[in-house]
Amino acid sequence: MSRYTGPVCRLCRREGTKLYLKGDRCYTAKCSLGRRPVVPGQHGKSRKKLSEYGIQLREKQKAKRIYGMREDQFFIYYEIADRMKGITGENLLQLLERRLDNVVFRIGFGASRPQSRQLVRHGHILVNGKRVDIPSYLVEKGDIIAVDVKSADEIEIFRSFKEASARAVVPWLQVAREKLEGYVIAMPARADVDLPIDEHLIVEHYSR
Repeated sequence: MSRYTGPVCRLCRREGTKLYLKGDRCYTAKCSLGRRPVVPGQHGKSRKKLSEYGIQLREKQKAKRIYGMREDQFFIYYEIADRMKGITGENLLQLLERRLDNVVFRIGFGASRPQSRQLVRHGHILVNGKRVDIPSYLVEKGDIIAVDVKSADEIEIFRSFKEASARAVVPWLQVAREKLEGYVIAMPARADVDLPIDEHLIVEHYSR
């Protein structure tokens, strides 16, 4: 199954909540969800009550779309989380948060997760001094996430990063804006995931 390439604002409207897929636009009055808070399609205004399965499915779809993943990729993360010690849902969110493209977004190098994924794929990001172009790479405590020196001079988003107002950074990361570096100082906890996701519903969906 290929990655979704259509209008991303439709995804937010379909899930009924902001998925923050278009960066700063999502925080302005231009956000499509604010202007048209109905499900896409001709029957969007006549939304029917969801079944228990439908609620679980929508929660899983929401998480997939926030992190920009395909179904097969997402299910692999669930299987890994299920084999880990601890609570499966929290393990799943920790794995998703540790993805390099998400960390690049959390640090503030990219305005959105899709843009951050592109920065990683194009080889602009270094992990512990080595170029990593795999968005699904899982960071570890102690890792240093930095911008390649050449990219820092050539890419506008990196040049403006130093002067831009600081975005709130999650507690498990630290940022050195002048150095264009981010530091993984801990593993993400459930309380650090500020997203409208009920992970228990996702676990229930896959446990059926």
